[in-house]
Amino acid sequence: MWFFARDPVRDFPFELSPEPPEGGPPGPWTLHRGRKKATGSAVSIFVYDVKAGTEEQTQVAKAAFKRLKTLRHPNILAYIDGLETEKCLHIVTEAVTPLGTYLKARAEAGGLKEQELSWGLHQIVKALSFLVNDCNLIHNNVCMAAVFVDRAGEWKLGGLDYMYSAQGNGGGPPSKGIPELEQYDPPELADHSSRAVKEKWSADMWRLGCLIWEVFNGSLPRAAALRNPGKIPKSLVTHYCELVGANPKVRPNPARFLQNCRAPGGFMSNRFVETNLFLEEIQIKEPAEKQKFFQELSKSLDSFPEDFSRHKVLPQLLTAFEFGNAGAVVLTPLFKVGKFLSAEEYQQKIIPVVVKMFSSTDRAMRIRLLQQMEQFIQYLDEPTVNTQIFPHVVHGFLDTNPAIREQTVKSMLLLAPKLNETNLNVELMKHFARLQAKDDQGPIRCNTTVCLGKIGSYLSATTRHRVLTSAFSRATKDPFAPSRVAGVLGFAATHNLYSMDDCAHKILPVLCGLTVDPEKSVRDQAFKTIRSFLSKLESVSEDPTQLAEVEKDVHAASSPGAGGAAASWAGWAVTGVSSLTSKLIRANPTPMPSETTVTQRSVPEGDAAPPAPAPDTPTTSGHWETQEEDKDTAEDGATADRWDDEDWGSLEEADSVLAQQDDWSVKGPGSRAGQVSHSDHRPLESAWNSWEAEGSWDQGWQEPSSVESPPEGTRPASEYNWGGAEPSDKGDPFAALSVRSSAQPRPDPDSWGEDSWEGVEAESRQMKAELARKKREERRREMEAKRAEKKATKGPMKLGARKLD
Repeated sequence: MWFFARDPVRDFPFELSPEPPEGGPPGPWTLHRGRKKATGSAVSIFVYDVKAGTEEQTQVAKAAFKRLKTLRHPNILAYIDGLETEKCLHIVTEAVTPLGTYLKARAEAGGLKEQELSWGLHQIVKALSFLVNDCNLIHNNVCMAAVFVDRAGEWKLGGLDYMYSAQGNGGGPPSKGIPELEQYDPPELADHSSRAVKEKWSADMWRLGCLIWEVFNGSLPRAAALRNPGKIPKSLVTHYCELVGANPKVRPNPARFLQNCRAPGGFMSNRFVETNLFLEEIQIKEPAEKQKFFQELSKSLDSFPEDFSRHKVLPQLLTAFEFGNAGAVVLTPLFKVGKFLSAEEYQQKIIPVVVKMFSSTDRAMRIRLLQQMEQFIQYLDEPTVNTQIFPHVVHGFLDTNPAIREQTVKSMLLLAPKLNETNLNVELMKHFARLQAKDDQGPIRCNTTVCLGKIGSYLSATTRHRVLTSAFSRATKDPFAPSRVAGVLGFAATHNLYSMDDCAHKILPVLCGLTVDPEKSVRDQAFKTIRSFLSKLESVSEDPTQLAEVEKDVHAASSPGAGGAAASWAGWAVTGVSSLTSKLIRANPTPMPSETTVTQRSVPEGDAAPPAPAPDTPTTSGHWETQEEDKDTAEDGATADRWDDEDWGSLEEADSVLAQQDDWSVKGPGSRAGQVSHSDHRPLESAWNSWEAEGSWDQGWQEPSSVESPPEGTRPASEYNWGGAEPSDKGDPFAALSVRSSAQPRPDPDSWGEDSWEGVEAESRQMKAELARKKREERRREMEAKRAEKKATKGPMKLGARKLD
């Protein structure tokens, strides 16, 4: 039986890359790229060919193998694995690039920033300090060829071939025999007759000075060139001169050199170095320190190198969230770093964390996720959105924080294209119906209508037919003027989704009623939209063959392309109202009647005065507690008119700057007359509240049961003198109609009229009053219980007994 010896190189778990070697330290060592066979992860492999070296070099190489295997420090090249045979030595380390190659590549790309160089030198000096002060070892080979850079831009000290003990154990320094390395030796080594007193670190600090010179000026031609600092920064020149001084006694210890450079104004005193030092010690930092660090980190990332952010900051952010309870503060820097990742890396590193974050109950976490959803939505696939994201997001409709409810509705614009049939056409529509119909804050109803107009094209044909007309018609009857504008523009944005019959019988009657709206912005948009629909109807009337082309989208399946067009046409709302709503929520509590006098909005003839609406002004948390019923009633009346009288403006101009509208004082109709133009109007975005599944668009459009008969005394149209001048004493022929209309409002053909705003207001007041009554009763019972407990503990006192202290 034959036995074959196994080839250790073939069984080695790492393999060399077919690419040519990258170089390496001077001598027989060569540096190759490689990978781990099992995982494919990148590594660097230092190869020493025994045949190519002398016996002395082989012994030095084996000593370096042993040193690198036993020394562990963050700033020393990390050993992973090794292989020693009769023919070669293999040392596997983390994937690195020689410093000379790295500097040359970065110079071609624009060069390294000073802060990067300061941190790199900081790491090399720290490694020397570890060797000299903690290990009593002399590196004896500090030069450009002994420094390597990993993928994060971290500098690592290698080249341990000629290391020896500072205590003299094992003999003196080994002979190098390589001229390229001997030029870095300090002058005292060349002068054998000199007996200058020196420290154990003196030679390595001289070589450190040579390294600093080469980093800023290129390859060192000769030792005499060290006298000219060249491009070395002024803040480092003083400390550099100490390193290359002729007297070895005055060369500083590596630890003191770091301390000098870290002094205020020093070369290593900058934000980049401070960030790196904090990251190295983040595991022992207090939670408050971590919170402050992550809050400030986002601002600094713009000036940090991309590789550093990807490979050093990102892992720390993920670890801080996973194990450090860092919370929402890591989100902003996390998504900023995520921009540097490829799609595959983003899926592997960021998306699992994002999915986990959505299940968090931390409000700060949830609102920041919603605010920054645009940065990661393209990396989420549909199954993940429908099963792991959407079920958690919809809880935001129930949140008591208005900002979260606001961002929840806005996020639907991004999630809608990825939602399945049930979530989009059933679940989401149920929540939107509740918000639009039952919410007591006008901005909520307004932006719900806006979002519906933007995602209308993603809905199924059945849902569009059932929902859109009814929802936008309901919005046009909202007492909150921006909601009415949103309803009109919703019709316009989805004009291609209605049949000609619906345009003529359902939409135009609603729009015509808005031509006499008290708000000019509503009237302007109504006229514009009416002209658009009339033009469409007229074109079909002139050429009936166009009907099929005009109605091609009515029964079509959901069309993302059309959704993009609608969103572009309807860019008047969500983008322009966010800052406005947030400003109102934060800064404008509900005014008390005693503090603010509001001019009542006049109702034009022909319109019935609507019942007092529920308060539309978003309130701060301090105003959400139960108040006395009489105060609530007074506030309702005041704030209702306040919202209607504000200069909300046209929702058509999304690119206008809303931040300029800082004056939120209440103005009556008289003060606004002649001051508000169509071009000055601005949109309003909503705050968000309840999401219960009440209210539905299934009620649809109901035709009036009967045609109204003309009022008594109204003459037929044929009796009027239409061609000539009407005598002045006959008055306005439509006066009777206007009077009757204002006195007896005609029945509302839509079910919106049945859900009058008086019900919302009354329900809100009743709930507040009931809650106040329960609190008073609970407080009374609590006081009685305390009194009874006090009596029981003390017991009855005898007459004339003296109370003891």
